[in-house]
Amino acid sequence: MELHTVLRRPILTEKTTRGMEQQGAYVFEVDGGANKVIVRRAIESIFDVKVAKVNIRNRKGKLKRTGRSVGYTKDHKEAIVTLRAGHKIDIY
Repeated sequence: MELHTVLRRPILTEKTTRGMEQQGAYVFEVDGGANKVIVRRAIESIFDVKVAKVNIRNRKGKLKRTGRSVGYTKDHKEAIVTLRAGHKIDIY
């Protein structure tokens, strides 16, 4: 797996922005086949920072209705990456 294809996009919400400011934790949507080791290598090589820890969670798609039709949003995997003190990623 190529390291540049592991990270799909950063997840920017109010809660994740607060985590960036207070704890140095960043949230990314990652490839479904990625694990903690691959995510750590990808973050360290792409952004040139040191990673303290990586947590991964699988998010199930939500039920959505549009009129009579019912469907689900897509499932995805998220990685919460905590950086070492003094390191920062400029996402904006």
